[in-house]
Amino acid sequence: MRMTSLSIGFHTICIAMLFATAETRLCQAQAQAAERRNVLFIAVDDLRPDLGCYGAKHIHSPSIDKLARAGTVFSRAYCQQAVCSPSRTSLLTGRRPDTTKVYDLQTHFRIHLPDVVTLPQYFKQQGYHTQSMGKIFHGGLDDPQSWSVPSWFPKGQGYHKPESLKTIEETQSRLKAEGKPYKEEVVRRDEKTGTVLKIKRSGQRVRGPAWEDPDVADNDLADGMVAEKAVETLRQLKDKTFFLAVGFYKPHLPFIAPAKYFDLYPAAGVRLAANPFPPKDVPPVALHDFGELRAYSDMPKVGPVSDAKARELVRAYQAASSFTDAQIGRVLDELDRLGLRDKTIVVVWGDHGWHLGEHGIWCKHSNFEIATRVAMIISAPRQKNAGKTTAALSEFVDIYPTLCELAGLPLPQGLEGTSLVPVMNDPDRSWKKAAFSQYPRQKAMGYSIRTDRYRYTEWAEPGQEPAGVELYDHQTDPAENVNIAGLAENKELVVKLSKMLKDGWNAAKPE
Repeated sequence: MRMTSLSIGFHTICIAMLFATAETRLCQAQAQAAERRNVLFIAVDDLRPDLGCYGAKHIHSPSIDKLARAGTVFSRAYCQQAVCSPSRTSLLTGRRPDTTKVYDLQTHFRIHLPDVVTLPQYFKQQGYHTQSMGKIFHGGLDDPQSWSVPSWFPKGQGYHKPESLKTIEETQSRLKAEGKPYKEEVVRRDEKTGTVLKIKRSGQRVRGPAWEDPDVADNDLADGMVAEKAVETLRQLKDKTFFLAVGFYKPHLPFIAPAKYFDLYPAAGVRLAANPFPPKDVPPVALHDFGELRAYSDMPKVGPVSDAKARELVRAYQAASSFTDAQIGRVLDELDRLGLRDKTIVVVWGDHGWHLGEHGIWCKHSNFEIATRVAMIISAPRQKNAGKTTAALSEFVDIYPTLCELAGLPLPQGLEGTSLVPVMNDPDRSWKKAAFSQYPRQKAMGYSIRTDRYRYTEWAEPGQEPAGVELYDHQTDPAENVNIAGLAENKELVVKLSKMLKDGWNAAKPE
């Protein structure tokens, strides 16, 4: 069959159009790839939301405050469980503790969710280079599947003062003589990947004093090393699309920071908690004896912490927080220097709150506001309403879908949070009806919700009626000093909040 000149011409045009379409698609794909946003994911261990951008003007946090002016401060953000591994697990998987089954510091989430795709793993699947340094997953329970290259951890001593080192040496000798050396062993691994799934710890961990102020450079301590590694890595990755996770260790115990950060907080100006007593009518199960702090050599083994020692601890915690803020500043400054800020999403989060003597408690491990409320700041390139603070109730499980939406990625199935991008665009909009937290104590699980006005908590053993109920009115009692659950006039309110608690997070999602 002979083709006419007309048909030949039409055929040629069609081929040209096909090539043009293919070229257009290629250009669009290249443009989309060029516009893909990096993620700088900064975790801080035990950082409560005492920062300048949260209204704590006595705290020196210029680096995080600067980021806040370019992003959104979530003033009512909450973790799902106020202890390191369960909190980090929920954030990094986008699932809540009752889904991950991680309630302690020894269990990896892949025991119960072997095929779950973590936040960094999902970005890795989307073509990102994912890399971590410092503490992202809990110590000893890293997730190699999440990273493009092996995780990096700093090596170096924490304590520097001779008296501290002497205390540790003497304690080690004593425990050895008593046959109680600390031991950590892996008792279960994934047969295919070798990932550590279960850790067993025995004996007594050797602790020095709860704080120290050595006259050393920032890079002589772990967090300085993490910042240095992050700066170095940013330079290496500047031409790639990356998800870089940077995990800082302080202000976790022991509160160790270079002496110059203690100078920011004169001892005479340290303020103690205004409510160093348990809430009135609180059920005993809601409280704890802060064994984490008591393990340090200069802490009382029983009874309250003295006011003098409390002032030392508060000052040291604040110094350690400012030390970490300075390290975050080093990383953010390098991001700016490399010209990457305009195409990088930045999130800073502290994995839970921390009691500094409030309710007579130290450390975390509770369902009170002071332990469950967290620092969370998200900054995205060209975001609307940058520099605003939102009071919208938000949760750590919301970070996974939020970063996906900000990066233009489809949301994977199974997430148990809600993207916060609408709140970033409109900080004053109505949002979730409640944020959910929980904490196990003995055989009971304490489930807690924070609504716009109330915190309501029920403590119960599986299959049993609640053994303890708490209700705090944040409109009249923001410090949660009086449990009003037992008052007759609140009977209907307790029934309403109990139903909201049992209906769960799905029923509390924004409409």
